[in-house]
Amino acid sequence: MPPATTHPLRVEATLDPRLTRWMWLVKWLLALPHYVVLFFLQIAFLLVSVVAFFSILITGRYPRALFDFNVGVIRWKTRVDYYASVVLGTDEYPPFTLKDVPGYPVHVDLAYPARLSRGLVLVKWLLVIPQFLVIAALAGSGWTTYRYLQDTPLSSGIVGLLSLIAVVILAFTGTYPRGLFDLLMGLVRWVLRVLVYVFLMTDEYPPFRLDTGGHEPAPAMRPAGG
Repeated sequence: MPPATTHPLRVEATLDPRLTRWMWLVKWLLALPHYVVLFFLQIAFLLVSVVAFFSILITGRYPRALFDFNVGVIRWKTRVDYYASVVLGTDEYPPFTLKDVPGYPVHVDLAYPARLSRGLVLVKWLLVIPQFLVIAALAGSGWTTYRYLQDTPLSSGIVGLLSLIAVVILAFTGTYPRGLFDLLMGLVRWVLRVLVYVFLMTDEYPPFRLDTGGHEPAPAMRPAGG
């Protein structure tokens, strides 16, 4: 039998083996040009989501150009966070682009949905409330996924605390703890799955599952004859 399908969002990351011990102290400052650009991109993200809402409600489709733009914003924001505030798993400065950059150590991709439910578009915000409670703890904010999209360089919540612990350990030992990296990537993956669902980019409900590590889990095999 073919393997079970995976979540349409894929988040892949590679931990930089040569991280500088103290560079994390100034990354947020170096990333300020990105945060200026992202301020405007995130406004555009919300406006595009409103247009997409009406398009899905009327036609059952998310306009492809708008979908690709919003995926690009999420991709850009994730790269900046990975560098400067969440995980801090690379010293490579993030590129100024909405496109995927093959050589960069973190990647975000989302499969384009050919059709989306016109009915779900009205109730996704309600269905995702249990997930909001989880994200509020992870991202440290009652604004949940929306707040995660707009996080400042100083992250909070469990994700921010674990990131701080990881880089303090890095500073004193020269090694980023692999277990914390895997856990942080699992938390980031969870948050992003909720984000793309609540912003209408997929109809697949985010699983209550922590898929840790830098790479997406392999698809589970269905039992023979199932």
